[in-house]
Amino acid sequence: MSECSHNCSSCSKGDCKDRSQFEIKAKEGTSFKKIIAVMSGKGGVGKSLVTSMLAVNAKKRGLDTAVLDADITGPSIPKAFGVDNLRAQGSEQGLYPVYSKNGVKVMSINLLLEEPSMPVVWRGPVISGVVKQFYTDVLWGETDIMFIDMPPGTGDVPLTVFQSFKIDGIIVVTTPQDLVSMIVEKSVKMANMMNVPVLGVVENMSYAVCPNCDEKLYVFGKGKTEEVAKEYGLPVLANLPINPEVATLIDQGKVEDIDVSAMDKAINVIMEV
Repeated sequence: MSECSHNCSSCSKGDCKDRSQFEIKAKEGTSFKKIIAVMSGKGGVGKSLVTSMLAVNAKKRGLDTAVLDADITGPSIPKAFGVDNLRAQGSEQGLYPVYSKNGVKVMSINLLLEEPSMPVVWRGPVISGVVKQFYTDVLWGETDIMFIDMPPGTGDVPLTVFQSFKIDGIIVVTTPQDLVSMIVEKSVKMANMMNVPVLGVVENMSYAVCPNCDEKLYVFGKGKTEEVAKEYGLPVLANLPINPEVATLIDQGKVEDIDVSAMDKAINVIMEV
């Protein structure tokens, strides 16, 4: 099957909403009950944090959980889970994911590079091909839920993921700034084009808590995400504060030590899909 040229006007495949014509197959013995993509219309909003917290919450519920790091040029999942010093191993059967301290399965380009600090200077089609191989060539086994940490925007990788993977839903991550409308709108419109349901919105950096009086300080303003989500008929699944302790734990590779109860609503919605 030829690759998508991304030029819909000259496409002979028909409507991209019919994703069955593009879907790829995982390794024999690999299955996913649910695949959830975490995305945003722009970078720097905390997709990797949200992806990690969702995975930790799911694992604590006893679900066999995996994270596919599709942000090839900016991978941060291995660092968050404290496995950035490990390297993925393989055999004739395929690649094996790396396991976190609590058993979350992880695959990322940084687990394959000799030096994790080396930049990945590849063109879009090559990057998209690697993401597809993370799905087809990794021995994920029987997995209850896989979270895909998407790169920012609506380019090659999101298009490849939405066309090639059997995505059950999307979580949109945003921040309460004036760009929130654009971030959500871009993500929702792409999801609609690809016939993938948007499950809800997670607002990161919603507020800061005063260390002296515990008052919530809305640094970027209040209510913008709720307004935009309501406009598109989407629930706000979580409002995450600016928390230096969380940032420190992420830097130390201890995302599994974070209180992830804020993701309870999101996981409940995912499990109903």
